[in-house]
Amino acid sequence: METTNAADIARMNAEFYRNLGIVAEDEAMLEKVYRYVHRLAKQLIDDPTRMSEKDYFAMLDRSKAQAQEGKVYRFDDKGKMMDWLNTL
Repeated sequence: METTNAADIARMNAEFYRNLGIVAEDEAMLEKVYRYVHRLAKQLIDDPTRMSEKDYFAMLDRSKAQAQEGKVYRFDDKGKMMDWLNTL
């Protein structure tokens, strides 16, 4: 997967709005685009696995603290790791 830089994002944003202006001239097409974009946005909003940036970094801080306290799982071989994973 390629990363997108700020220039690419700015270009896509400008192109999106330019194309949206063209689509807006046709009410039926605009309604289709509206419904599709609404569904996409709803997926992001309703995603139970999505967390805020603040929550993500707080989770990383907790994990680092647990690792420093020695509260980690270490596996010497792949079989033990798979056994542990299968218990989850």
